[in-house]
Amino acid sequence: MKKKSKVASYNKWGYIFLIPFVVVYILFQLIPMFSTVYNSFFENYRSGLTQVGPNFVGLDNYRILFQNGDLWKYTGNTMILWIMCFIPQMFFSLLLGAWFSDKRLRLKASRFFKTVIYLPNLIMASAFAMLFFTLFSDGGPVNSILMQFGFFTEPYKFLSHVWSVRALIAFMNFLMWFGNTTILLMAGMLGIDPSLFEVAQVDGATPTQTFFKVTIPLLRPIMVYVFITSLIGGLQLFDVPQVLTNGRGDPTGTSMTLIMYLNRHLYSKNYGMAGALSVLLLLITGALSLVVFKVTGNADRVRKHR
Repeated sequence: MKKKSKVASYNKWGYIFLIPFVVVYILFQLIPMFSTVYNSFFENYRSGLTQVGPNFVGLDNYRILFQNGDLWKYTGNTMILWIMCFIPQMFFSLLLGAWFSDKRLRLKASRFFKTVIYLPNLIMASAFAMLFFTLFSDGGPVNSILMQFGFFTEPYKFLSHVWSVRALIAFMNFLMWFGNTTILLMAGMLGIDPSLFEVAQVDGATPTQTFFKVTIPLLRPIMVYVFITSLIGGLQLFDVPQVLTNGRGDPTGTSMTLIMYLNRHLYSKNYGMAGALSVLLLLITGALSLVVFKVTGNADRVRKHR
């Protein structure tokens, strides 16, 4: 009995230390989530100085969202921006990961370069966007340099053309996140048994064949994890295009993302539509998280432990 009571007293401290997390989670995560779901079933917005609602409308907010072409347009914008960022991100991350994890190269100052690669991830996205807004504005230094070298006779309006704005947004997100992706992939590469590479080398495989036939297949769980988490982050893209386009998603809404669309509803105090859109994003994110859990084999591990 004494031994059991001693274990119980130790366990008590674990529960006590969990209390701050549980309280914060309930106040700032659980209650707002249920409140958002609740508001999504109501008509609740401001028209001029007149407050309309809250009036229960059931699934009408969801029906309006799906019937409105803006939802599909902004979903397309979000996916285009994510693809433009993700493809070069994976390419350079795999390249740098393979480079840094190859012990045969004996790279000098590798820790310094790893730190430099990761540093942009520590910069606030809004500050990054303001920097690029200044650099690529009509009277900014980039236009001055291009005109001095004779590429243009007048300033190029980077922020007024569809693909130049999209390219800037994708490039900024690439710079901020490829360091994090490189660290993840490099950790996976370092966890591969070196004897597998030795066997491939003995069998006459070239470095390229070893990379595609040995490294890539063994990196599949981590690559799937990176793919899904990057997709979830892409769906939540907000700060960079918000600051770069001053919240308008210019030109003509081609850089407006789903979260910017959500923010527009919140700004106009249309809480019902904002709640419905939030719930849709929650369901998509939850589905993608479930895919990560299944594909990476975590579900099989849980069943084995049972």
